[in-house]
Amino acid sequence: MKKIARKGATVEAAIKSALQELGVTREEVTINIIDNGKKGFLGFGAREAEVIVTVIEASNPVPSIEEKQTDPSELVNETLKEVVEIEEVLVPESVDAPAEISISEEIVLEVQDQKEVSDERAIEETKTYITNIAKGMGIEDVTIDHEQDGKYISFKLESEKAAFLIGKRGQTLNALQQLAQLVVNKFSEQFKVVRLDVGDYRERREQSLEQFAERMADQAVRNGRKMKLEPMPSYERKVIHHVLSNRLDIETYSEGTDPNRYLVIEPIN
Repeated sequence: MKKIARKGATVEAAIKSALQELGVTREEVTINIIDNGKKGFLGFGAREAEVIVTVIEASNPVPSIEEKQTDPSELVNETLKEVVEIEEVLVPESVDAPAEISISEEIVLEVQDQKEVSDERAIEETKTYITNIAKGMGIEDVTIDHEQDGKYISFKLESEKAAFLIGKRGQTLNALQQLAQLVVNKFSEQFKVVRLDVGDYRERREQSLEQFAERMADQAVRNGRKMKLEPMPSYERKVIHHVLSNRLDIETYSEGTDPNRYLVIEPIN
């Protein structure tokens, strides 16, 4: 097993130095932080961060949320037909789909100028807005159904190009949901909470996250060391926190800052 210790001004600097020395990527190693370091005051009391980086042996890889890539054409056909493991990539890097979507100033102003507000108007305007974004992405066949339960409005999208609406790790879908939330609340009389889904992606994602969380917790307890998961959005971290909340042999907490905030599963001795 190949491993080295490195120091740096920050933990990230130490990790980067070790990765360069080993000639590997972050996904190919486990990282043990020995000392987070200290900045000190006016140069006094400063202390370098220290880490130990160990190359993962091929026979015992640490599972990753993004581990296997799928051909885009296969993914479009299969995304909404079968449950995929959390390690599968929903849209590979090679797919030319937008990672971020932003609402234009013209549309914001147009919405603000409207006087008529109602839940029905909010839903129809949001459907139209999402449809127009989809067309801008080259998706002409999107259909949208909705359900309302009090302040909660769920929109369900269907398309032959479902993978493009979802995006890698759900990034495009999350961006669309944020925009839908804005549009709905410009037209509705009271504040609404919007949930956007493509097929049953979110349900399958949550199920896979729950299974993944249990596996990682078991591995943390078995190995006697904490497991650092890949960065994920807050609602996915909440799923893992929730599913593991009743276990007495581990604790979970988040570290880092968005969008690179990640969850740690640590065994309790």
